[in-house]
Formats: sequence, structure tokens, C-alpha cells
Amino acid sequence: MMEEEKDYPRVGGQQAGYLFEFRPDGVYFSVYPTEDNRILYELSDMRQILADYGIEDYDILTLAQAVRKADGVPVKLSDEQGTEKDQTLSTIDETVLSEEDQSAYAGINVDVSADKLTATIRFDVKTGTRRPTAEMVREALAKKEVVYGIDDAAIENGTKSLESYVAARGTPAVNGTDARIEKKYDLSHKGHPRLIENDRVDYKDMNLFVLAKAGQLLAVRIPQTRGTEGTNVFGKVIPARNGRPVPLTAGKNAEVRGEDEIYALIDGQIVEEGKRIGIDPHLVISGGVNVGTGNIDFAGSVEITGNVDAGFIVKATGDIEVSGFVSGAEVEGRNVFISGGITGQGRGRVAAREDVRAAFAENAFIEADRDVFIADAVLHSTIKAGGKVVVEDRRGLITGGYTAAGDEIRAKIVGNQAFVVTKLAVGINPALSQKYQKACREYKEDKQRLEQITQVLNTFSKIDMSRLPENRVAQVAELTRAQFPLAGKIKRTEKLIAELQEELSKMEKGKIRVADCIYPGVNVSVNSILRNFQSEVRGCTLSVEDDAVVIGPY
Repeated sequence: MMEEEKDYPRVGGQQAGYLFEFRPDGVYFSVYPTEDNRILYELSDMRQILADYGIEDYDILTLAQAVRKADGVPVKLSDEQGTEKDQTLSTIDETVLSEEDQSAYAGINVDVSADKLTATIRFDVKTGTRRPTAEMVREALAKKEVVYGIDDAAIENGTKSLESYVAARGTPAVNGTDARIEKKYDLSHKGHPRLIENDRVDYKDMNLFVLAKAGQLLAVRIPQTRGTEGTNVFGKVIPARNGRPVPLTAGKNAEVRGEDEIYALIDGQIVEEGKRIGIDPHLVISGGVNVGTGNIDFAGSVEITGNVDAGFIVKATGDIEVSGFVSGAEVEGRNVFISGGITGQGRGRVAAREDVRAAFAENAFIEADRDVFIADAVLHSTIKAGGKVVVEDRRGLITGGYTAAGDEIRAKIVGNQAFVVTKLAVGINPALSQKYQKACREYKEDKQRLEQITQVLNTFSKIDMSRLPENRVAQVAELTRAQFPLAGKIKRTEKLIAELQEELSKMEKGKIRVADCIYPGVNVSVNSILRNFQSEVRGCTLSVEDDAVVIGPY
């Protein structure tokens, strides 16, 4: 292929950025791509070369398209082959052409690119075939007023042939970069299930929100930079554009610090409102919690306009409000409000650090550090409240299950006419009692463990340690290190048990108030004093006097 290319004249080359090939079947034209996709040459420059070679009938539209595309692919412009003189002169093998045979110097054309960043030397062999000297090229550049970026090495090398070459290059201007906001979070995964191992997805975790903690860095502004001026081949300054600034705006519950950083002020979900970045402590779930939403674990309050389906979990650091039903699900928040009621289905749990309010509870498990309010009925459920359990609206019924409160239980009806076993307990905080029992259990286990360690260490203290194998020495060292933290934990547990005992001892005024009727089958515990009801009792208050549960007026 290279041998064939020498059989027909060419003008330009890859270094020059363009190439005309005067092949036997016509004129072909190529424009080579540049790094920044700039068009280096005017259309008029290319037309002048064609005119210099006597090509008049060619497709100017194809020529213009090739200049714009600059893809290096040859396109055919014309069926003409150029003048016979031009082709003969252009194909002279200059390796065998002596200086004496070149009676006149070839003409020197200086083609300056459209962006004035390159000056290309092109030789006109119609005036002669003698290779111009480097000094003649410099004079041609000076006449064209090309004074900057002259490549002396390229000029010296260019005297060896009549090939076109770039003799001068300007320095392009470098525009400054615009400022940008670098976000320290990713919202692109919102609404998509979380990936788990083996490329599987968890459809109970739908990434409905992205959480942030108070004090967390949300975004950083990378400032704009100044542009660097360039110089064209004529020595003229090419102005550069400075980068544009970008505003950094904090939304609700966020603030800008140090001009270029946004921080969260509270816990909550990250929200973008236009260009504002903020924190929303309130999450609204439309249509309920189900396979479409997955589980919810939110730092803030949650509002659910539908139901919470069985098997799903809703947790929040703030309040949770459910407009529909909670059916066999786990719901845990500061306060929990359930308009439609709770159906436990033998599983699930509703817990609050303060209060729980619901329309009804059936086969449910409810815990509240403070109070539980049920509007209609509690059926076969387990309810534990640190303060009160109140079931007084509508039917005000507690039937079956176990209901416990620290201070008071109030209802209209307890039990039913079928004498279903119903257990009530007041005068002891279930949460405190559970914590107390756990502490006592751990205290006992730790004491036993410390005694065992002490016995082992006492035994080894009577033995010459240098005679023991390494594994035994390591065991003694490990036990020695373990005894001190364990002893410290035991002391802390003793203090906790004493505090819990004091709190439990203060709970001596528990009461049960029943406005309508207590049916047979009801078992009550008031301040740990038990009483079973074998007959109906109406409109009463149960309390403890002289170590017995007494019935007083409502």
C-alpha cells in the first residue's frame, strides 16, 4: 500500500492535519481529527490548494462536510486528476533529483489555521522543484507575520523534502473550570431495592430515603478556577474564560459553613429542592407500608397514609402516625398513633418510648414506656405500660390476654359473659421489672464467673509458673486481665439493681378502675397482691389496703 501511495501526488499529511491525494481515478481528501475536535482550516484554504493544482470541477459540499467531520477518512471530491505538469512534478523522486536539476525554488505557501494556532508550510512546485532553505521558510513566515511558536526543528527537517509540515504552533487558551457541587450522598438508589450478597436484592428495603445525622457534611463546593491566556502564531493574546461560580444554598435544617460546605443541623432525610440541600425530619409514606415500600427505618417522624402489612417493620426516632391498620407488623417510635387499630395475628409488636394510641387491639403485643390509650376494645392481647392503660371510649372492653400498667388501668368492662380468663396487673412498671430481672440475672452470672476465675488464679499462684507450658501461661495471663473489668461490671450492676429496687418500691399506689362490670374469670394483681373474681362486680375501683385487694366505689 505504501508503494502505491508513491505513484500519485499528495499534498499535506497527518502532521499538517489534512491530505489531498491526486489518484489516477480522481482527487481524494482527508482531514485528520484533533484532540479538542476543533476545525483548524477555513474552507477557502482547501479550495485554494485545489485551484493551485488545477482542479476546478469538484463537489464543494463534500469538501465542506469533510472539513467539519475531520475523521481522517478519505472522500472523493472530483474525477479530475490535476494538470499533467502538476502530476509529473509532484511525483519526482526527490531522492535522485540533484540540486543542479532543480533550476528554481518551489514556492512557499503559509497556511494559517482558522483558530490561528498552527501555521503550515505548503510548497508550490509550479514555480520550481528546488527545495527552499530554512531561512527562506522563516522569511515566508515573517512575511505572513507569523512570529510565535516557530518550530525550528520542523523547519530544518522540512528542507529535506517538499512535503507539507507545521512550522509554528500557538499556545491555546485554557478556560477556567466552573465551580461544582460535590455531594457527599447518593440519591440515585432511592426507590430501588437494596443489593445483598450473591447479587440478590432485598425487596423489604426499597431505599425510599437517604438519612443524615446532625453535624454530617452534606456537600462541598469546589470553587471555580481562573483561565490561562494563550498566544496565537501572530503573537496575539488569546483571551481565556474564567470559570463560572455556582451558588451553594442550604435548605431547611441545614447550614453553610466556611462558605463552601453544607452541614445537617438535625437528623432526618436528605432532600433536594431545586439547588437547595436540606434535611426533612418528617417522612410521608403514601399508600401504606408493603412490598412497594419495604421496611422503614427513619431518623425523624413518619406519617403512613395507609396500612402496615404483616411482616414489615417501621421504626422511627420520632412519632409514627398510621392512618390505616397495623396487621402483624413491627412498629416502633417515640409516640405511635394508629387510627385503624392493631391486629397482631399472633406476631408483630407495637412499641413506644412514650405513648401508644389505637382504635382497638386484637391478638396484639403493645409496649409503652408511658401510657397506652385504646379507644374501643382490647381483645386477647398483651399490653405493658409504664404509666397507664386507658380503654374508656366506645365499648371500653378488655377481654382475655394480659394487661399491665405501672400506675393505673381504666376500662368500662373487663372480661366477658363467657368468663374468659383476663389478667390485669398494676403497681409495677413492666419495663422496669424486666430491666430489674435482667440485671439480677447478669449479676448472678458475673459473680459466678468471677469466683471461678479467682479460684483458678489462686491455684496457679501456688505453682512455679516457669514450669508451666506456654498455653497455660497464656491462659493465666488472660484470666488475670479479665478479672478486673469483670469486677468493675459487677459493681456497676449492683448499683443499677439498687436504683431499680428503689424505683420499684415507690410504686405502691396502683389502681384499677372499671366503670361498668368485672366478670368472673378476671385475675388481678395490685401492688403484687392477687385477687380472682368469681362473680360480677360493677362500677368499682380496686386498690390495696392492709395487704389485700379491696373493692371501692368507682
